[in-house]
Amino acid sequence: MWVEGDLSMSLSDKDIASAIEKGELRIVPRGFRLNPAGVDLRIDRDVRLKPKQQVLVASMERVELSNRIVGFLHLRSSLAREGLIASLALVDPGFRGQLTVSLYNSGDSAVNLAKGERFIQLSLLRLGKPAIHKYAGRYQNSTGVVASRRQEKRSHTPKIMESVIQGTRG
Repeated sequence: MWVEGDLSMSLSDKDIASAIEKGELRIVPRGFRLNPAGVDLRIDRDVRLKPKQQVLVASMERVELSNRIVGFLHLRSSLAREGLIASLALVDPGFRGQLTVSLYNSGDSAVNLAKGERFIQLSLLRLGKPAIHKYAGRYQNSTGVVASRRQEKRSHTPKIMESVIQGTRG
């Protein structure tokens, strides 16, 4: 017997509007485009990508997901047809902040994006059961473009190891 809420599912425009109304999803400021199966997010600034150039950009919108919703980012197909490639990630349940995206122009011509232009789509899925652990990573509450924080954790290890070796740390 099927019980509502037991299955994960991709959210339709109607489901997304309902999730916003219930507070399970928040996207601010308004101005994003609701599509049949996702939300188009806008770029935060003017960008000109020369051929073979990579740049980090952010969404204008701040996204907040409940522990019942997970997001997937997709580059708009019209931009891919111009040679853009994007490094896109999963948006974990509980994430709050602007989304940073790496864009790379693999084409032979420059690609221009105007501030406020739609550039990525956020597809949303409802989890079969709420996540026990919400996102609490290094990018929580991101504002604007956030460079990789991968090395931040590692940079302390040599200092800790050095102090242990020298006997200056317990």
